[in-house]
Amino acid sequence: MKKEKDPMGHAVAEYFAKGEKGKERIVIYSPMFDDDEMPVQMLFRQYNQMPALEQKALELARGKILDVGACAGCHSLVLQEMNKSVTAIDISPLCVETMVKRGIKDARLIDFWEIEEKFDTILMLMNGIGIVGNMANLPHFFRHLDKILTPDGCVYLDSSDLCYLYEDEEGIIELPNDENYYGEISFQMQYKNILGEKFPWLYIDAEKLQEEAIKHDFIVKIVKDWEHYDYLAEIRRKK
Repeated sequence: MKKEKDPMGHAVAEYFAKGEKGKERIVIYSPMFDDDEMPVQMLFRQYNQMPALEQKALELARGKILDVGACAGCHSLVLQEMNKSVTAIDISPLCVETMVKRGIKDARLIDFWEIEEKFDTILMLMNGIGIVGNMANLPHFFRHLDKILTPDGCVYLDSSDLCYLYEDEEGIIELPNDENYYGEISFQMQYKNILGEKFPWLYIDAEKLQEEAIKHDFIVKIVKDWEHYDYLAEIRRKK
């Protein structure tokens, strides 16, 4: 990723350089939502500031762990504090540089799709499955998992069912009849005067994730449901 098109990386690097005292925000644009803002401080949260879904995933992670889209490294730092072995990856050079400065022992500038070694646990938190982009890429995702998961390995990911966007005042949900899955979103981020490229992002409901996994000889277990249609899922190979 080019630094001049990396709002997240600049936000993380500047926040850390200021001694983690900044109050800057990342602006998030999407045609599906009103413009939103993310406090950069959230990317530096500690274990007791994390949602229950993330805490549970960190507790369950075992063996050789891959933290996908690690950003500022908050999850990897907690795992290191738990004396667990973790490799943190991100496509942002500035994020990786910051993770190294924060003391993450194995922080790598690499795309998830380029990983070739095997891991016992793969963490895809903060809707990390979003990197799949759209439903058409799910077969590629499961094939890649088959290559990089150890025989008894598993993936922990959290996501959300965006059906709530189509819920009326009476609680009735009417999903659109579009050709595209309703969880396929596009985003664009901005930090100060740095505007990133638009990118596709996937939110997937638990039932659909289970259906797609079965097609590729994986099984999905919902470890924990949470508010606002959020959930934590565990993905393993069929035995």
